[in-house]
Amino acid sequence: MTSPPPRTSPTAPRANASARSVHPGSGRRKTRQQQKGRQVDPASLDEVRALLGDRPRRPDLLIEHLHLIQDHYGCLQARHLAALAKEMRLALVEVFEVASFYAHFDIVLDGEPAPPKVTIRVCDSLSCTLAGAGTLLEALKAGVDGTQVRVMRAPCMGGCDKAPVAAIGHSLHEKATVGSVLDAVAHGRLQPAIPDYIGFADYLAGGGYRVLGECLDGTRDTESVIASLEDSSIRGLGGAGFPTGRKWRAVRAEQGPRLMAINGDEGEPGTFKDRFHLERDPHRFLEGTLIGAWAIEATDIYIYLRDEYPQCREILLREIPKIEAAGFSPHTRIHLRRGAGAYICGEESAMLESIEGKRGLPRHKPPFPSVVGLFGRPTLINNVETVFWVREILEKGSAWFASHGANGRRGLRTYSVSGRVRDPGVKLAPAGTTLRDLVDTHCGGMADGHRLAAYLPGGPSGGILPASMADIPLDFGTLEPYGSFIGSAAVIVLSDKDDIREVTLNLLKFFEDESCGQCTPCRVGTEKAVQLISQPAWDEDLLAELGRVMGDASICGLGQAAMNPIKQVMTHFRDAFTPLRSAGG
Repeated sequence: MTSPPPRTSPTAPRANASARSVHPGSGRRKTRQQQKGRQVDPASLDEVRALLGDRPRRPDLLIEHLHLIQDHYGCLQARHLAALAKEMRLALVEVFEVASFYAHFDIVLDGEPAPPKVTIRVCDSLSCTLAGAGTLLEALKAGVDGTQVRVMRAPCMGGCDKAPVAAIGHSLHEKATVGSVLDAVAHGRLQPAIPDYIGFADYLAGGGYRVLGECLDGTRDTESVIASLEDSSIRGLGGAGFPTGRKWRAVRAEQGPRLMAINGDEGEPGTFKDRFHLERDPHRFLEGTLIGAWAIEATDIYIYLRDEYPQCREILLREIPKIEAAGFSPHTRIHLRRGAGAYICGEESAMLESIEGKRGLPRHKPPFPSVVGLFGRPTLINNVETVFWVREILEKGSAWFASHGANGRRGLRTYSVSGRVRDPGVKLAPAGTTLRDLVDTHCGGMADGHRLAAYLPGGPSGGILPASMADIPLDFGTLEPYGSFIGSAAVIVLSDKDDIREVTLNLLKFFEDESCGQCTPCRVGTEKAVQLISQPAWDEDLLAELGRVMGDASICGLGQAAMNPIKQVMTHFRDAFTPLRSAGG
């Protein structure tokens, strides 16, 4: 039966009248036939719901859900973003801004073609560039069918000791050649290779989780555990170097509930030590983490792992349930969170934002995370390597750990060494070891045909020092008088065959690309710095002024330290560039 046409007021506007929300004198608002904004396609909503299954729709899981869609469909189509926003009861702009922030998410707007099914990312950070990554990138672009395979540059992937590195999908191919990469693509080797590691049973057989058990059953008390860490002098090994025991004590003193977050987002070019530990002895890391949660009475642990380490993620996905089933985590819950390609999330507060499902924008401090951290709660943040040492310190005593220092320093350290050495890799050495000792004793000397010319003691952020300063102890506080710092101990060795000017440009392009864009000094400053040092002659006065502004006004360490390589070059490598005044500028 046909419904009668709707009754209209004699004063209602005609269909061809100009559009007005309210007709003059009518006092009534014109109603819409549909909601404002993008409409959700029912089929897309069904697809998103099927992927999410019974997973919670909490906002903090937004990035995890975006990964589900990206992994399944190979991209994030606009229709799926709209459906996800509706399903999670979020504004579409909120979903879109998060998805567009992270490099590993591919957004496809309406009418745009989806990316090829296979993506090859070639690392162009310093260690890989020294090993010929630029040539590899161009050769791969020329050697693939662009409709089937996409080749693109990417920042550091944590394989610096086996450079050059290419990632096919999420499978890391180290010491890559055109032939090896194309062969892997042709044979479908797109999944990450899982290395041999000490599993739960073997770790348990070797005394694993005994120290944690003593904490849980009352044999050890909180005060003695924290005091041991304080006496050992262990410091945060992610870069900041804050005394670990003091941090645990400070967070425990805050009113609960308290949380714990593990920073496994080591994106500093030249850094791969956390990957080393996770790939070989993951339970030693997990036991230290669980002891930390017990010490501060954290209700939950959030492990934030960079997306470039899918093999480490798979290991943790396998092993964490074994811990829980064995009853070693009755005091806390473990959550594994996956990054999405953003170096800035290595900054602790940006990491917290990302765990909360947001863009990784650093927070203003104070308040510090130990007071107002994850989800507004007091949060203990530790690096992977820091908690890796906890079991060892408690078993063998604080004096054992402290006794291993060199040159007046205390403790042990894993140095990530790459570049022009014969045997690069993770090197376990006393804190305070010098670059010269690292190269000669732990790396088998310089690579054939290369002579030491310079080195980065702490990745790009730590600046560049000349070979004449190779006897400075590498530790917290020893490099600062020279305008440098140890950071995460990402040591990149340069030789007389390397162009310091090109090295500096590579480092600044990294910072320019990875700036989150939140603050103007860093966003504009890194871009301006790249422009200035790309010129035939350098304007030293302008570069110095730019460095002061960025150092004083940037929100986080990225902008504050980005100019360190330029400062060091202008101080120690005067022959590497032409000052503007000498060029007649």
